[in-house]
Amino acid sequence: MNNLLYETDYGKYYIGKCEELIEKLELEGKVQLLITSPPYPLNKKKKYGNMVGEEYLEWLYSLAPLFSKVLKPNGSLVIEMGNSWEKDRPIQSILTIKSLLQFLENPEANLRLCQEFVCYNPARLPSPAQWVTIERIRAIDSFTHVWWMANSDYPKADNRKILRPYSKSMKKLLKNGEYNAGKRPSEHSISEKSFLTNNNGSIAHNVIEIEAIEEDKELRLPYSMLSISNTKSNDYFMRRCREEHVTPHPARMPLELASFFINFLTDENDLVLDPFGGSNTTGFCAERLKRKWITIEVKEDYGLQSLIRFEEKNINSNIKKTEYYNQLSKRGK
Repeated sequence: MNNLLYETDYGKYYIGKCEELIEKLELEGKVQLLITSPPYPLNKKKKYGNMVGEEYLEWLYSLAPLFSKVLKPNGSLVIEMGNSWEKDRPIQSILTIKSLLQFLENPEANLRLCQEFVCYNPARLPSPAQWVTIERIRAIDSFTHVWWMANSDYPKADNRKILRPYSKSMKKLLKNGEYNAGKRPSEHSISEKSFLTNNNGSIAHNVIEIEAIEEDKELRLPYSMLSISNTKSNDYFMRRCREEHVTPHPARMPLELASFFINFLTDENDLVLDPFGGSNTTGFCAERLKRKWITIEVKEDYGLQSLIRFEEKNINSNIKKTEYYNQLSKRGK
């Protein structure tokens, strides 16, 4: 297919509109996890091609049946979306909530909400700047919504693959073998042995921290995310972008977020799809975790910069660039 930009040991990156390419790639019933961060429903145009207002609502709504159709019977769909604000007003737009609800309720898609997550980044720059840093009348907008959906009530999932290291207090409790049992104010009855089983880690929460909330607090990323986190974007990709004078995609999905759901909802060699791939966070994390992946992105320049991720030496991805890639590279020089 002439839209193929490059491929690696596990994946392929295509340039084009997802609405067209998903059909051409004949992916119906083959995808274990579709995870993506579509352009946000902002009230102002950005370089990465977001739509605004009712146009956005109709566009995202129309994608629900297409995305639902590509999933395996036990497959999952994960969408990350940030907040938007009304133009020139210190109030939040309800576009984000409306677009997610309408997407989920499209009767042609048969989707249901398995769980909502929050991706919290305390290091995020203060925004919206006018209301946060200038007029000082709003708090920093520092989280994104993440909705996990599926065609089934029981999609493949295993929270034992996203266990977090135990806290210091839990380690102490396990070592001492005792704690205050009995009835709690919440009316839960805690037996004398409820917390004495060592499960090699604690179950992850549905609030995903990108960095520790407090400086002196230990960041307890799931074990399976640590290797991804250690390459996060102050890292090889960002360093190379600066060296090559490349402006990186301004709305990159966090590596931790992609790796969390890939680990949680898939096994090795399952197929992961990102229809709004940008700089290919999803493909990069899937490659490291030995999942097959397909990424689609409409903007050629983001496709070209995404290749930088796979040039990191410890990835060993056996990159195969296509003639299409060579043509775009020459055109960009």
